[in-house]
Amino acid sequence: MSAVADSTEGPIEQVKVLFALFPGYNTLDVAGPLEVLSRSLQDPKDKASKAFNCQFVGTSAAMTSVQGLTIKADMDYEDANDELEDFDVIIVPGGEGVFDVLKNKSEPLDLLTKYVELHEKAPSKERTILAIDVGSLLLAQQGMLEGLAATTHPDYYVRLETICQEAARRDMSMRTDVMEERYVVNNARFDLGENPDENPYIVKKSREPPSPEGPNMQHARRKSIARKGSNAWRDSRRRESIARRAQMPLGGMRVITTGGVTAGLDASLYLVGSLASHDSALEVARVMQYTWVKGVTVDAIDV
Repeated sequence: MSAVADSTEGPIEQVKVLFALFPGYNTLDVAGPLEVLSRSLQDPKDKASKAFNCQFVGTSAAMTSVQGLTIKADMDYEDANDELEDFDVIIVPGGEGVFDVLKNKSEPLDLLTKYVELHEKAPSKERTILAIDVGSLLLAQQGMLEGLAATTHPDYYVRLETICQEAARRDMSMRTDVMEERYVVNNARFDLGENPDENPYIVKKSREPPSPEGPNMQHARRKSIARKGSNAWRDSRRRESIARRAQMPLGGMRVITTGGVTAGLDASLYLVGSLASHDSALEVARVMQYTWVKGVTVDAIDV
C-alpha cells in the first residue's frame, strides 16, 4: 500500500522534487534519480498515478554537466527561494562543479541553508534532502551534517571528515559520523515494529564522538533484502510526530547522503519506498533491470 495514497482522501498529491543544479554537476547523479522517480507510481497498477513531480533550479537558463549534457532549468535560485516551501525533496548532485561551489560559496549553498531553516521553523511538513556522491560535501560545508551520520564517494571520505570537523569547530557543534555505506539515511520515519532490535534497517549509532584520527566507520548492520514502505507521509502531521521531530537535529528533516554515482540510484529507490510504496520501488528496479543495494538508516523513530 502506498504511504502517499494512505495519506489523503480524494486526489493524491504528488511529491514535489527540486534538483539543485550548478555548472559541472555529474550527469548520472541527476539522470539516475530522475529515471527512478519518473517511473515511480503511487499505484503500480495505475500508470497515470505518477508519484513524483520533478523540477530543476539552476544558476542560468541552461545548466551543463561535466560530461556535456545540458538541462533546461525550470527556475532560477531567486524564484526557487520564493517557492521553497512547496518542495518536499531537494536533490543535490555531485560532480567536479562541487569544488567550485565550495570555493566560490555559490548556489546551491544558500538554498540548502534556507531549506533547513524553513523546516526548523515549521517541522510539520515532511521534508528530505538527498545529496549524491560528493554533493554531501555541500551539506557538510553548511553544517547540515553536524551530529548526523553521512557518506560520500569513497575517494572523498577524508575530505568529508575534514569539512565536517571544520564546521563542527566553527559552529561549536557535534561531529559527523562518516560511514562506508551505499547510502545513509538520518531521521528516517517508519514503523519500528514491536522489537526494534530485529529491524535490519536500524543502526545503533555510537554516541561517542568519532576518532580525531579519521572517520569513524566501526558499524555493522544485519543484512536484509528489503523493508516495507514508510508511513511517514501519512503520519508526519500528527502532534506527537511533530513534537518528536522538533527534538531531532535539523528539526527531524530526513537527510540522505550516498556513495559514488550509481549509489544515487539505490538511495532514490529508498526514497520511492519511503514516500510512495515499497512495491513501487521494487517495480521500478525490476523495469530498470537494476539490483537495489540497500544502505542503512540511523536514529530512526516511529512517527
